[in-house]
Amino acid sequence: MGYKTILAILDTPKNAGQISEFALALAETHGAHLIGLHAEAMATVPLVAPMEIPDPATVQALQDMAHEETTKVEAIFRAAAGARDISHEWRSFVSSAGFSTAALVESARTVDLVIAAQGESSILSESRAELENFLFESGRPVLLVPHILTAARPIKRVLIAWNGSREATRATFDALPFLKAADSVEIFSVNHGDSVTQSPHYAGAEIAATLARHAVKVTVAREQNDELPTSAAIENRLSDSSIDLLVMGAYSHKRWWEVLFGGVTRTLMDSMTALTLLSR
Repeated sequence: MGYKTILAILDTPKNAGQISEFALALAETHGAHLIGLHAEAMATVPLVAPMEIPDPATVQALQDMAHEETTKVEAIFRAAAGARDISHEWRSFVSSAGFSTAALVESARTVDLVIAAQGESSILSESRAELENFLFESGRPVLLVPHILTAARPIKRVLIAWNGSREATRATFDALPFLKAADSVEIFSVNHGDSVTQSPHYAGAEIAATLARHAVKVTVAREQNDELPTSAAIENRLSDSSIDLLVMGAYSHKRWWEVLFGGVTRTLMDSMTALTLLSR
């Protein structure tokens, strides 16, 4: 079992090289076909007061800038992919919806894994809204690459943030190819005494047994903490254990994007120190 079709979301020239290299390294490891994809922003139509007449020259200039960015991103991807003997293709779409464009979502729904850059730190930023909506709509696991990681490296140590929920379960099984190849996998649960999804004394035991049957080298760790936020406990564990990959579910209670991610997921996305696989 492995990831045989991988989609790399290349949104800007700034991160296109980083994401291309990570995606190519992963595609090489799994013998996968890699798709590089960019959503070109469709220029909005500025209006000239008081007549509210569209300014065609300004619209064209904005669209030319957006297309120039697409050309740069494509060149970066093709140069990186051309240097390796890896099956690959390029796709680009012109859309005003960014990550949420129907064509991009449709492309994501037919792959094994999506790779994207860590979003902007502001939770109200447009890019964060698009990324969260994309994850919700795609139905596929998304591997986020933090800004601080500049070069791909083997994934040897994995931490699963486990709370017994549907989302955590989905993320765990979506990550199986990584888990089976890792040197060590830790099921980490933070118990606050009010969990309805798992017993604090047996948290992670059954999923660990299931993973062990897949030949995953798995251990279980639990932390009882009623004062430290769950996100802080996970961050401390990531740092103390030199984790290469964090696996966790993306949580929601309402459909609109402002609250799409639960507080723990959102906090960890803002301060990513390791590759993070999210499933919804």
